[in-house]
Amino acid sequence: MIILAIESSCDETSAAIMENGVLRSHLIATQAIHTQYGGVVPEFASRAHEENIVPVVQETLKQANLQLSDIQAIAFTQGPGLLGALLVGTSYAKSLAWALKVPLIAVNHLKAHVLAHFIEDEKPTCPFLCLTVSGGHTQIVLVHTPTKMQIIGQTQDDAVGEAFDKAAKLLGLPYPGGRWIDHHAKNGNPNAYQFPTTPQPDLNFSFSGIKTSFLYFLQKQIKANPQFVEVNLPDICASYQQALVSMLLHKVKLAAKQHHIKQIAIAGGVSANSALRSQLLDLGVAKGWKTFIPKFEYCTDNAAMIAMSAHFKYLEQDFEGLSTEAAPRLSF
Repeated sequence: MIILAIESSCDETSAAIMENGVLRSHLIATQAIHTQYGGVVPEFASRAHEENIVPVVQETLKQANLQLSDIQAIAFTQGPGLLGALLVGTSYAKSLAWALKVPLIAVNHLKAHVLAHFIEDEKPTCPFLCLTVSGGHTQIVLVHTPTKMQIIGQTQDDAVGEAFDKAAKLLGLPYPGGRWIDHHAKNGNPNAYQFPTTPQPDLNFSFSGIKTSFLYFLQKQIKANPQFVEVNLPDICASYQQALVSMLLHKVKLAAKQHHIKQIAIAGGVSANSALRSQLLDLGVAKGWKTFIPKFEYCTDNAAMIAMSAHFKYLEQDFEGLSTEAAPRLSF
């Protein structure tokens, strides 16, 4: 079972080859053009995918020492994501599947993030909880099996990744801002400033309030001292980051208690945050959990996780016809 997987949901063009559940090769082409605009420009993203997808696939095949004729299934990200970006990957995957006369496998990008934990050892056993955190989503997922998952909590407004990036923009930090807040926070005091972390009902999240509070906080402090950000940047970043991480882990603790689960994982781009990773590990020790944290290369958008998801769908013969379409608002 040799699967070629393609990921093109946003601004990463990626391809991977998996054989019987084992990753053979994996490549990601990043798009640096978006840094000068402070965010992903959809039109530029789709054009870059068009330029990158063929050489990325060719190099992935070369690294695996395979030819296209060796591929037995084609997998692609169907959604959610940017429509133009998804169309490039979807069209290319459908064309390959038709030309090679092999099955076509459509993958949900969010479910693939969860299944990134199965790429390498040590793998979680089901059921487990996965906190999926990114620029567009914040979810707590109860994983019954690799192909049966349930959202038990999610954001009611903004994603935590957006909360990081918007704050970074206010601070004048480069895009993507989350990593820069994490960088500066390492030298700051997480208790220097307090930001509201009003809990939402059940296991859901809300980050619009803390974003607004951060904006008003900066405006007030800069009015009193125009050099406030420059002088106190590490403490500001550390305090804001700590508030967001506390909000996330509070809900994880509630979810673990309610569902009597002691296997906890994180996934998505924000799972690369050092404070979230270290505090989850500490919490796991305190609670007697078994925690799972993905390698950095599997936190951001990547085709390896698409291939992993496709592996499980292949086992169930869950294939798509050539009439399938990209779905930018694909539900979980």
